[in-house]
Amino acid sequence: MRISKAFAVIVLLPTLLVSAEPPARKTAVSIDGASFLINGQPTYRGRSFNGVKVEGLLLNARLVQGIFDDLNPETRKLWAYPDGAGFDAERNTREFVAAMAEWRRRGLVSFTINLEGGSPQGYSKEQPWHNSAFTEAGALRPAYMGRLEKILDRADELGMAPILGFFYFGQVARLKDEAAVIKGVENATDWLLAKGYTNVLIEIANECNQANYAEIIKPKRAGELIELVQKRSRGKLLVSTSLTGGQIPNEVIARRADFLLLHGNGQRVERIAEMVKRTRAVAGYRGQPILFNEDDHFDFEKPENNFLAAIGAGVGWGYFDYRMKGEGFAEGYQSVPVDWGIGSGRKRGFFELLARVTGSGE
Repeated sequence: MRISKAFAVIVLLPTLLVSAEPPARKTAVSIDGASFLINGQPTYRGRSFNGVKVEGLLLNARLVQGIFDDLNPETRKLWAYPDGAGFDAERNTREFVAAMAEWRRRGLVSFTINLEGGSPQGYSKEQPWHNSAFTEAGALRPAYMGRLEKILDRADELGMAPILGFFYFGQVARLKDEAAVIKGVENATDWLLAKGYTNVLIEIANECNQANYAEIIKPKRAGELIELVQKRSRGKLLVSTSLTGGQIPNEVIARRADFLLLHGNGQRVERIAEMVKRTRAVAGYRGQPILFNEDDHFDFEKPENNFLAAIGAGVGWGYFDYRMKGEGFAEGYQSVPVDWGIGSGRKRGFFELLARVTGSGE
């Protein structure tokens, strides 16, 4: 049978598009022992602060709402901007991207962003809004992924290594069953690989011990999804999962995860080093890096705070500012609408200490 040239082009074009090489990337994150490396060099190379080694740590902030949207028309009105404009997901992402260079200039090398965000009202008992990059079957929503691509591309340009969370307990019920959860992990992993990202770390779930997660996400089976990403990416993506404040990873997580995540919410300063010590003592721990990627404590002007306690214990720390209701537009990085600048006392306090710790701008 003869095939016309025009028909041949139509048939071949999808194949060419599928097989297209991903764009060349500028930033690669890796691990050497207990240290994080960016482009083969330890983060904050050669840096110490007050006699404490900073080199190799992943200092970060919880900035999970960078691709936020609300698909529930009943609650969307809650996120109007102070200037009177209704919430605009694209504006939110544009303002996030515009702020990233200043964060990096002050020493921030990582941030956590999540495909299902976090509570846009701080700590919420109920979460009726609908903010998820996944459909109920685990497919990816193109609009969400388009916004994420803008953020990850900019992070790659700036030499940053974001932590991408897949699931958040306040929205995970949007996926209909375990099969959808697995499909969601596969789809998100494949998307990252197709885009060629080499600077992205994976957090399977924010606080995987929350009661409303599917069993495959919870600590006893957490290793299954961690291993799924590791095998599907052929080791190209580094993977972990996190637990609620004060909790220590179990043996399953310690054996499987490439790095270990802790949360300092509700923990006193003296508890931070104890959490690190206990984590290193968990059966299965192999000496991989440890970091806090959520901690709602501040006191940055004081000589003792959770940030300094973490680096004193040899691990990274993550700033989590949720802004309590009524504190004003500029107060936090999680409550929506978010001011992604450094306009509040808390934000300035964190970034000023971060710059001193890392020697940024010296």
